[in-house]
Amino acid sequence: MNLITEPYLTQDRRWPQSGHHILAQYDDDSVIVYQAYRPSIGHFAARHGYFGGEFSFTRMSWIKPNFLWMMYRSGWGTKEGQEVTLAIRLKRSGFDTLLAQAIHSSYKAEIYQSEEAWKQAVAQSEVRLQWDPDHAPSGAKVERRAIQLGMRGSILAHYAREWIIEIEDISEFVREQYEYVRLNNYAKLATPSEMVYPVKDEHVAARLEISTVY
Repeated sequence: MNLITEPYLTQDRRWPQSGHHILAQYDDDSVIVYQAYRPSIGHFAARHGYFGGEFSFTRMSWIKPNFLWMMYRSGWGTKEGQEVTLAIRLKRSGFDTLLAQAIHSSYKAEIYQSEEAWKQAVAQSEVRLQWDPDHAPSGAKVERRAIQLGMRGSILAHYAREWIIEIEDISEFVREQYEYVRLNNYAKLATPSEMVYPVKDEHVAARLEISTVY
């Protein structure tokens, strides 16, 4: 497995405990995002290094840079249709494009001049943004918020075929770590190493409601 992992408890002490933060594994050129699919879609993607086959380009597709948010959403790979967990190494330039174009999925009066202006922005953008409660390995909510990004149209096509560097099936790792979760043995639990992702464009960071203190 190409992911870098660390003890969960070590990371939990390092991560911000509250606020809106993008936690991710990244380097100068790439960032890891996660998706979970049924085997026919997940195995195709891992085998070919891009999305195709039964993957739908006509519906919105959501990515999560935060591993534990993905685990909460997929039930550690136990939910039907989410059995295969993919770690997708994405060009960092592509991820930053998504952040720059993302529009909140619900109206935020403090961000948009009016509800009509927000609706117009939604209609013109192919990227959606949601902040959801982050979760501990057990599934319990934490105060910190985690981001997910939805893509459709031409942006989804760019993501699926042009921005991906590598797709890795990490389902076996997920199953192994889930056993420690089930046993409440967090001292042995390892998760992908994640740090706060820097959004360097101040205007984008403000629009996304990124917290600046942690």
